[in-house]
Amino acid sequence: MTGNTDSKQAVDALGWQVAMGADEAIGDAPVNAYAESAALTPPRRPARDTERPAPPAAAPGGGDRAALAGGAAPLAPAQGAEDGRRLAQACNSLEELRAALEKFEGCALKATATNLVFADGNPEARIMMVGEAPGADEDRQGLPFVGVSGRMLDRMLAHVGLDRQTVYIANVLYWRPPGNRTPTDQEVAACLPFITRQIELVAPEILVLVGGKAAATLLGERQGITRLRGRWLTYSSPGLAAPVPALPTFHPAYLLRNPANKRLSWRDMIALKLKAIEAGLLST
Repeated sequence: MTGNTDSKQAVDALGWQVAMGADEAIGDAPVNAYAESAALTPPRRPARDTERPAPPAAAPGGGDRAALAGGAAPLAPAQGAEDGRRLAQACNSLEELRAALEKFEGCALKATATNLVFADGNPEARIMMVGEAPGADEDRQGLPFVGVSGRMLDRMLAHVGLDRQTVYIANVLYWRPPGNRTPTDQEVAACLPFITRQIELVAPEILVLVGGKAAATLLGERQGITRLRGRWLTYSSPGLAAPVPALPTFHPAYLLRNPANKRLSWRDMIALKLKAIEAGLLST
């Protein structure tokens, strides 16, 4: 009886960890966190001892104590975004941009992700789609929109005569947030210079923003996706020769949870098809 109870408790504990977002194994070998915690716990000092240790001396010249002690200090969010801008702007091709991202350490998501998710589709395509962030399937394969949401996106594109040979697909974020949680403003800011440069290098004639986070990040709009979707707006950046027509639409993951709104996405896809025909990118 005790064995069955222990097994149930272990399964319940595992289920709770998955629900909290701990659904990826980071190390190659198991670690007994309880044993490590006990080993690291300092011995309790006697109650009568009220002395406090003196604070460490200030680093000469205001330098970082961790650096002086031989440890690498983490990159501050503002510094990470600045490094991202510098690296991204120095890239003159998509290959250089991908290589820069592989070296970039200014986004904390990189430490927990399995793969960099850079892009999929045809880099020569005149239609570019930008989603929000990779999920578990995308993280494993290193490609955007390859899970259930990706299959729905493929069907949506097929209905208007498009596929991954006629569009180029990327995300605002290049690494998966653990447990598919909402990314922080700092994580978005760290990746923004790279997706901005990626759009500039592709120089699409039509931009489709898939999901509210992509629309808000790239258009600077404060309205929600339900108000933005289906409206032709414009996207501009210094590296583009001219503003690009941009169409926000629902994310396929949202449609899977809210199937009644598929009819609205169908209207968006028809609007995309008509714009592509008008631009000479699709035949009637």
